[in-house]
Amino acid sequence: MRAFEYASATTIDEALAIAVGERPEQDGASGQQAAASSVAGRRTNGHGTSNGHGMNSGHSSTIADTLASIAGHDAPRFLAGGTDMLTLMKADVVTPALLIDVKRIDDLPRGIQERPDGITIGALTTLSEVERHPAIVERYTALSQAIGQAATPQLRNMATIGGNLLQRPRCWYFRSHLFHCWLKGGESCPAQDGENQHHALFGGRTAENPCVAVHPSDPASALVALGAEIRLRGSNGERTVPIAELFAAPTADRRTETTVRPDELLVEIRLPSLPVGARSTYLKAMDRKVWAFALVGVAAALRLDGGRIAEPRLVLSGVAQIPWRARQAEQVLAGQPASPELFARAADAALADARPLEENGYKVPLARGLIQRALTELTA
Repeated sequence: MRAFEYASATTIDEALAIAVGERPEQDGASGQQAAASSVAGRRTNGHGTSNGHGMNSGHSSTIADTLASIAGHDAPRFLAGGTDMLTLMKADVVTPALLIDVKRIDDLPRGIQERPDGITIGALTTLSEVERHPAIVERYTALSQAIGQAATPQLRNMATIGGNLLQRPRCWYFRSHLFHCWLKGGESCPAQDGENQHHALFGGRTAENPCVAVHPSDPASALVALGAEIRLRGSNGERTVPIAELFAAPTADRRTETTVRPDELLVEIRLPSLPVGARSTYLKAMDRKVWAFALVGVAAALRLDGGRIAEPRLVLSGVAQIPWRARQAEQVLAGQPASPELFARAADAALADARPLEENGYKVPLARGLIQRALTELTA
């Protein structure tokens, strides 16, 4: 992974040079001159560049101009922090004909606003900004905790919340140029019978959708548990959808993990105002304590009403192609007094439909333990 090298790119030209393997090795002024030389031949008229590999890049100053500029282009791609997109390009997983630098769009929101009906988070807000915001730490704890366990501090300073939600799976078969897996347009999922210790417990393994990759975002599960909404804007106008509807298992006609259309921009995230007594948490197990992606994560939200659990929401990370809502467990919990026995039954219900692969059966007891621990913490 070359994420720290990407962090040194200060312009889209430099980022593209890195993505196509043209990053100069020199340091200091000579390196800057080499970088300028490596992209000098890629300039085009207006606000765009051509990288010499059939890909154009550009930027517009408004959302409306950006949407107009991508009209007629087949599957344009958007670049913000670049922590996922540039790695996909480097591995030739995506080869966009048009790459738009959305950080230069003046009216694409960045920042966090408190409102009477909740909080809005602009798509360009960095993960670090969200993690540290006092209102999020206090009232939407699961989101702050999920971000705090996502990647390294350096990457959280660069990655945007919008990009984090839209990132692609970290499955090694999907990320490798050696495999033309189903998710990239192939016929089968090599992970089903291959190295699958980090893969899904739920979903996939059908003729319509054989994929067993897992969604890599920790904040996504927290936002589903907190009932967030997403505002999208595209060539056909604007729409707001529950974040749970943003994520959808891939199909033969849509081999992505979201319902965002190619001509749409994710504009902002809206967190609802929470009732008095609402509380949430996010717990995560990693392969090793080095800011890895979740083996299993648990986002839990609830409130206590007269000693009984009300409005429980339980969402698992690292176990399915999308954040996995454990509705059966929520039904077990709703209206019941908190107890270890109840939490054990809820964990069993959450995992009743799990179908472990050959090498990831360990995820079942791991998830069971995290669910019980999360519920214990919230009701202590």
